[in-house]
Amino acid sequence: MALNSISDRVAIVGVGCTTFGEHFGRSVDDLIVDVVTDTWAQAGITADDVDAYWMGTYVSGISGLTLSRPLRLDGKPVTRVENMCATGSDAFRNACYAVASGAVDVAMAVGAEKLKDNGFSGLPSPRPQDDGTRPTTSAPALFSLLGPAYQERYEVDRETFRAAMTHVAWKNHANGALNPRAQFQKLVSKEVIENAPIVAGELGIFDCSGVSDGAAAAIVVRAEDAHKYTDRPLYVKALALASGYGAGAVDGDYDYTTFPEAVKSSQQAYRQAGITDPRTQLALAEVHDCFTPTELVLMEDLGFTSRGSACKESIDGAFDLHGDLPVNPDGGLKSFGHPIGASGLRMLFECWTQLRGEAGDRQIDTAGRGLALTHNLGGSPGDAVSFVSIVGSRLG
Repeated sequence: MALNSISDRVAIVGVGCTTFGEHFGRSVDDLIVDVVTDTWAQAGITADDVDAYWMGTYVSGISGLTLSRPLRLDGKPVTRVENMCATGSDAFRNACYAVASGAVDVAMAVGAEKLKDNGFSGLPSPRPQDDGTRPTTSAPALFSLLGPAYQERYEVDRETFRAAMTHVAWKNHANGALNPRAQFQKLVSKEVIENAPIVAGELGIFDCSGVSDGAAAAIVVRAEDAHKYTDRPLYVKALALASGYGAGAVDGDYDYTTFPEAVKSSQQAYRQAGITDPRTQLALAEVHDCFTPTELVLMEDLGFTSRGSACKESIDGAFDLHGDLPVNPDGGLKSFGHPIGASGLRMLFECWTQLRGEAGDRQIDTAGRGLALTHNLGGSPGDAVSFVSIVGSRLG
């Protein structure tokens, strides 16, 4: 049994991303056509040049026909991928493995979701048949359990934890205000954040990510072929996926202060990429800020800071746009919303933009480090899947 690295065997030669938001006048087919044709153009290729496709969507289509029908692809292998909030990232992971194995020369991962007109105010969640013991409460309620648990374990007072959550929301909206593709492009004051109506537990409206429509895509090829398509490719350094066994809600040892799946997937990714100090080696990180306490806990699970210190580090600005390690410089889920199948590839688009020095007003100071991390978390505390990728601007 082995989890072998494909570091530096696959390169990214094009990444596209639509604007995220309320696209009531556009179908998911429209979003797919727009992002795929834009990404093809970036790499200077056409539909015939792509050997296989992986289509990530949670609820906006079934089967490969979700992609092949709007693009009029005739006879190409197209696989639909679903892995909760890691759906888009898992489509990317599969495309990379297909190229690394030698099965195909050029592969494309696409993620798209149309949620705003589904008649539901939160994220839809198809529920398979089970034994009836799984919790049925809402996502905000489940993630709100992180706050009190964290405060008790690390003896952090409620006011300090509130200030840290507020800083995460303020930071990500400030970053999103600089991003023309974000759903929300407006600064939000800390006073407004802290006085917003409560959704669940200690979570106010601005502690929760929004709901939006959007699409993103990436083209991958063998590393040795990358410069046929672009003079500035990114190289895949690590791909790691960890699925938990889902017993958190009934496991007396689980205390709601960590996501074990995020710890496992990040440690796998760091081993593959040869990273020993992510805080200083990574140029940026795009992490799954579905709720503000989630981002705080992830700072520790991903090894960006020590246990119990995430609140102080966040408040002190360590993860701000020009901090030690910029986290969610594009605005994150807080500013983009969360079209489930598209989010992972949207994060990859920010890595592509930042490491190539093309981020404009939100360009980070640390891009020269040359390594970027994306992270998705699907499910809920104690019952999750977690994906981590690391990409870099240089071989070796």
